[in-house]
Amino acid sequence: MILVAAGSFGDGKRLIEHFTDVELRFGDFSDPGRLAEVTEGVSGVVVTLQPLRAPHIAALATSVRVIGRAGVGLDTIDLEAAKAAGITVVNQPSYGTREVASHAVALLLALQRRLCGLDDYVRRGWTGAPVLAPMKPVDELVVGLVGGGRIGRATAEMLSSLVGEILVYDPAGPSLPGGAMAVPELDELLGRSDVVSLHLPLTPETTGMVDGAFLAKMTPGALLVNVSRGQLVVEEALVAALESGHIGGAALDVFAAEPLPSTSPLLGAKNTLFTPHCASYSDRSGWRLASWAVGDTIAWLRTNTVEHGNIVVRGAR
Repeated sequence: MILVAAGSFGDGKRLIEHFTDVELRFGDFSDPGRLAEVTEGVSGVVVTLQPLRAPHIAALATSVRVIGRAGVGLDTIDLEAAKAAGITVVNQPSYGTREVASHAVALLLALQRRLCGLDDYVRRGWTGAPVLAPMKPVDELVVGLVGGGRIGRATAEMLSSLVGEILVYDPAGPSLPGGAMAVPELDELLGRSDVVSLHLPLTPETTGMVDGAFLAKMTPGALLVNVSRGQLVVEEALVAALESGHIGGAALDVFAAEPLPSTSPLLGAKNTLFTPHCASYSDRSGWRLASWAVGDTIAWLRTNTVEHGNIVVRGAR
């Protein structure tokens, strides 16, 4: 039996119809005190952004052998606790690569071309002078990508025919697509780029890396795009940089707290564009994520292998 976190994929009807040879159930993972009961007799669980901290994992029934993470980031799962419990963890790093990359490009262009403000200008009566400057030609932009993994590389590919120069900083030294140039130091990228786009996992090393010092090293008036994880950015520092004018604008799909609280100072910051952590979505990727996550959970239970995802923790159960 596979237990899927309730609400992860709508009503789950399509999944049930697709996986006819296994029993799928849907349940609430929020209360560790009830997880032993909820997961009794369950072999695998599938979650999206529902947290599985150490108390949750300790409470899982001993029958649970695998956790399928329907998504890329692993900051919501205590991997050490899973390893200690002998539970395998599988994520899906490639299900929405093109979608996230295209969302980053869309945010970049909308912000740089001031589309939100210009739309508002028309709706308010098309009177007075619209705010257009500064607006560098897109084909003269220098775009700096912090991170050259799957999504960073896909973003570079999409931008290659649009912008003037693409810089990539990634200490791992990945192979880059044509038109993208690796830079050895992050400070060099920050000092040369008109737009900085983040394509990083959330780790202890990257948490809060976009702080006041990071922002101060960016080119005056530069733009920031984040489709990775909200906790990469110290939001108070970003608001201060936006208000001072040192940062010309920010387009964010992710936030430190989600949903974004109504009291967040980001909501009052100028030259911002927000979307609700939806960069990975398309009609294709939505079903791909659901079916790959559940399918790989089943595959692991049957064969100790997966077809689409990545085995992050190989448990002994």
